[in-house]
Amino acid sequence: MITAAASHLLPVFARADLSFESGEGAWLIGSDGGRYLDFTSGVAVNALGHCHPHLVAALQAQAAKLWHVSNLFKSPDGERLAARLCEQSFADFVFFANSGAEAVECAIKVMRRYHASKGHPERYRIVTFEGAFHGRTLAALAATGSAKYLEGYGPPMDGFDQVPLDDIEAVKKTIGPATAGILIEPLQGEGGVREPPHAFFRALRQLCDERGLLLAFDEVQTGMGRTGDLFAYKRIGVAPDVMSLAKALGGGFPIGACLATAEAASGMTPGSHGSTFGGNPLAVAVANAVLDVMLEPGFFERTRRMSLLLKQKLASVVDRHPDVLSEVRGEGLLIGLKAVVPSSDLVSALREEKLLTVGAGENVVRLLPPLIIGEAEIEESVRRLERACARLSDARAKKEAAQ
Repeated sequence: MITAAASHLLPVFARADLSFESGEGAWLIGSDGGRYLDFTSGVAVNALGHCHPHLVAALQAQAAKLWHVSNLFKSPDGERLAARLCEQSFADFVFFANSGAEAVECAIKVMRRYHASKGHPERYRIVTFEGAFHGRTLAALAATGSAKYLEGYGPPMDGFDQVPLDDIEAVKKTIGPATAGILIEPLQGEGGVREPPHAFFRALRQLCDERGLLLAFDEVQTGMGRTGDLFAYKRIGVAPDVMSLAKALGGGFPIGACLATAEAASGMTPGSHGSTFGGNPLAVAVANAVLDVMLEPGFFERTRRMSLLLKQKLASVVDRHPDVLSEVRGEGLLIGLKAVVPSSDLVSALREEKLLTVGAGENVVRLLPPLIIGEAEIEESVRRLERACARLSDARAKKEAAQ
């Protein structure tokens, strides 16, 4: 279902032959007239679903007042958003960007600049982990370390040492006089919905404290409620020094952020970093509206209830179709189904059932419904998954019988 129609868009995406006219909540209306249940959420972006009325009102109100003024001037609404993020987190300072990759770039610069400001510019290397995904800029790709993303772009940017996930001894062996810090996702989304035990994060925190390193969490995908808390680090019980956010922060409007403690950010002085569009009034208005909704009493408790219900029902489907599915992974509403069949086949079969999902590493299919998902929609998603699995199971049985 991949289109080869003429297009002037750079052909870097293998797009499905499907487009949408409108959306509401967890549903999308396709240009084919079909009604699709959206368990992709723009890859964990539309956390409050499509066209949430509070977000729409905030964007419309701001659009009638002011679109852009640049960071040459004060931003009262940006100050308010930064203060709210700091109030809800470990951080003292926030830098606003346009995307997750830019937020990660800022985190990398914060870590390197911190040591340089302390008189140790030689400390610039950052420990990262196999299976990670940190973005598409050259520095973020080097931090990711995946050969398929780096191919054709020349030598990878220096300064990143990748080790196996959940191997504290490998981390210890890798740290040297040039190490500045450690960068890790609380839960790997793109890498296959993989999560190390909490004890591993505690060990990383202790290691950073003992050796004067900064610990950075990449919460571009896990942040803003995706794992059942506003930030995933709260569930783990380990606070970082630096954190990148994006995706759900704007509920669908592009915005990223890098959060840091005052100590970690001590090297970031005027002129050391910048952005033309970062903290844009439109983006800030929508992000403040996202926080309005997420900080309402009971919001995350409800998200966790829906997560438990969905995972329980998914587990029963796995039990009934062991020739198609083998495991349910994840936290909150960042859920992975480990497939026995090729994960791309499962994604396609679910799309035919008008249930939208997204693939990940380790032959996993991610389910990323909006955080406002309800019981009826969960029931419907499971029915569609059941039908897709039954068809894949029948097709596999026929293929084996024919051999």
